[in-house]
Amino acid sequence: MTDYDLMVVGDVNPDLVLRGDAWPEFGQVEQLVDDAQLVIGGSGAIMACGSARLGLRTVLCGVIGDDLFGRFMMDALRDAGVDRGGVAVAGDNRTGLSVILSRGEDRGVLTFPGSIGELEAGDIDLELARSSRHVHVSSYFLQRGLHAGLPRLFQEAHRAGHTTSVDPNWDPSGAWDGGLSELLTETDVFLPNQAEARSIAGMDDTTRAARALAERASAVPVKCGREGALAVEAEEVVRVAAIPSGVVDTIGAGDSFDAGLIAARLAGWPLDRCLRLAVACGSLSTRAVGGTAAQPSMAEAQAAAEVTK
Repeated sequence: MTDYDLMVVGDVNPDLVLRGDAWPEFGQVEQLVDDAQLVIGGSGAIMACGSARLGLRTVLCGVIGDDLFGRFMMDALRDAGVDRGGVAVAGDNRTGLSVILSRGEDRGVLTFPGSIGELEAGDIDLELARSSRHVHVSSYFLQRGLHAGLPRLFQEAHRAGHTTSVDPNWDPSGAWDGGLSELLTETDVFLPNQAEARSIAGMDDTTRAARALAERASAVPVKCGREGALAVEAEEVVRVAAIPSGVVDTIGAGDSFDAGLIAARLAGWPLDRCLRLAVACGSLSTRAVGGTAAQPSMAEAQAAAEVTK
């Protein structure tokens, strides 16, 4: 028996979410916002919390600093039921932070990387990968220290009979590779949004981009925001509409989508049911501020997606 259903290798940092109809303006112009909250951030941490909420035994690997933000994250992850056994403390660096100005379905983000990029594949306990049914990597482009060693980590997971996935997130450099092409051949599920899929594939059409990426990765579910999602696996193409949810904040919706998709894959569901559950998880997560406050349980997600075992 494996120790964990899921090992998440990812970014661990808080989000400072500011909400209101305002936009930063230089010239020492002060503006007021409606709300401010410090919440769990980082694609990896949000995905890990969503997976734990769905009932998966989840362990998180990442790097934080020995500071206020790092301690906040460790306490919040514990409260969310995530095993923090793979989270290391970098005493010589500070925990990353994202400041997010949220306007419901849109947002602007400023990120201080801090310790986010310090994790290296050699720092990860390979026994965790071997003892986890699935290994997921988030924020690929931000985690530069991981790039060289990830193919071997995924190979170890495959040798143990387990599966792998990657969510690339946005590439601030605009290069859209950084070794990703090589890693995709070791990736069972690739989880971009539509802008990322088009940029990585170098194509303007989302479906064509997903098909091209699926020639390397086994399955490519693509998050399409208010349009729902599509997924390509072999010759199968599936589309699912978004679920109305009264959007408050879209932060972390893609990470909650990832959690639902992987939970369904681990349950052995077919592609269309996996995608419906993933869309339900992503849609429902937008009901509250921050990435984790409204993440659904498995029962909630199944009811929203009208999915039954």
